[in-house]
Amino acid sequence: MASLEEIRSGRLAKIKKLKEAGINPYPAKVPRDFPVAQFKNDFADLEKSGRAVSLAGRIMAIRGQGAILFVVLFDGTEKVQAIFKKDDMSEAVFDLFVETSDIGDFISVTGKAAKSKTGEKSIFVERWTMASKSLLPLPEKWAGLQDIEERYRKRYLDFLMNPELRELLVKKSKFWDVTRTFFKERGFLEIETPTLELTTGGAEARPFQTHHHDFDVDLYLRISVGELWQKRMMAAGFPKTFEIGRVYRNEGTSPEHLQEFTNMEFYWSYADYHDGMNLVKELYKTIAEKVFGRTKFEHNGHTFDLTDEWQEIDYAEEIKKQTGVDIEKATEKEIKNKLDELKVSYQGENKERLLDTLWKHCRKNISGPAFLINHPALVAPLAKMSESGKTTQMFQPILAGSEVGRGYSELNDPIDQKERFEVQGRLMEAGDEEAMMPDLEFVEMLEHGMPPTCGFGFGERLFAILADKPLRELQAFPLMRPRE
Repeated sequence: MASLEEIRSGRLAKIKKLKEAGINPYPAKVPRDFPVAQFKNDFADLEKSGRAVSLAGRIMAIRGQGAILFVVLFDGTEKVQAIFKKDDMSEAVFDLFVETSDIGDFISVTGKAAKSKTGEKSIFVERWTMASKSLLPLPEKWAGLQDIEERYRKRYLDFLMNPELRELLVKKSKFWDVTRTFFKERGFLEIETPTLELTTGGAEARPFQTHHHDFDVDLYLRISVGELWQKRMMAAGFPKTFEIGRVYRNEGTSPEHLQEFTNMEFYWSYADYHDGMNLVKELYKTIAEKVFGRTKFEHNGHTFDLTDEWQEIDYAEEIKKQTGVDIEKATEKEIKNKLDELKVSYQGENKERLLDTLWKHCRKNISGPAFLINHPALVAPLAKMSESGKTTQMFQPILAGSEVGRGYSELNDPIDQKERFEVQGRLMEAGDEEAMMPDLEFVEMLEHGMPPTCGFGFGERLFAILADKPLRELQAFPLMRPRE
């Protein structure tokens, strides 16, 4: 088997041969009348007309020998068979194709639509030209790119050789299109908020830090889709807003976590978390039906149907049921002991982090669809308190053992909000890198007044669960360590 360097050297020689024949191996434009998909759709009319048409695409396969070759072209819409017969063109043109073309090249072909002897819709080539000469080969059809890291580094080849992966990327685009349409049809205004912030807000995560040289200030890449900014829009009199955008979290990589991903957040004035839960149920069902054509899914050993009744799960009761820990009475030491007993690793020493870790252990046993409710204020610093004064009006959809969103009746009491920010500030001073940064200008906005509001956000994790794929697999170009 030839080495890559030998293959590259051979193809460089073919480039020279093309140039000697007066053919530019990398022209700016080549003949192309329409996509292959349209060629196949209009095939009957094209065949009947007998007129020559031009198609272009990448060579995916070449078979045959002697005076006839069967070449498979792919242009991103569909594949088509191009039949090269020496009798249909000059011998020099035919021989030049044989001598200079390889699987992986982009070519343009001109000829007539006709079916092959086996009845396959084909184009019988009369002339051709090179569109882009490849120097390196495509992966083997069956072996492909087996190494995961190599697949992620050469994602362009992964998409080319893996139709299922291509289809998932198309579905992911539709996932966000359906989401956008859903909110616009319900009167939500799509807005854009800053991605560079002086303080991060709206979530608990370690941020990425950068520096603004003109202002000479340190800034952070946002960790939420403008939560504190969209709430300012509520104070400004906009009744409903939403944003779909990228967020950045300087955290570990796992099947459920990435450093850069797309999220959506909406804010709805004069609505509470009950309204939010009803809207989210409708949203998730709409996404499932319009993107996947079904409402029943399997993921990670779980099965769930989004048309089933959504169970409401009490945060403290569920933890006590699964672990025996009463979170209202348990000390930090007792929670640590339980985590050690369960063989669950944890980071951080404060009760907020320990409770969050304990809950994440419990949620793995919940298939859903369900809403987690009645969170303690310690783990929900932006949510309004319930009437009991012991828990918050926060909700999280649970599917297949994972949280796939978070929303609340938003806290609009400036005094309460300032006190909770002070708690988060003390956590930060104690070394908690995921504690929420206090934002006193946000508190000032609340002092001017913000109406009762429901806010909610979700991200790509929902798509990953519905597609039954790891989150990283669904990134077009996952972040990779540089080659050593």
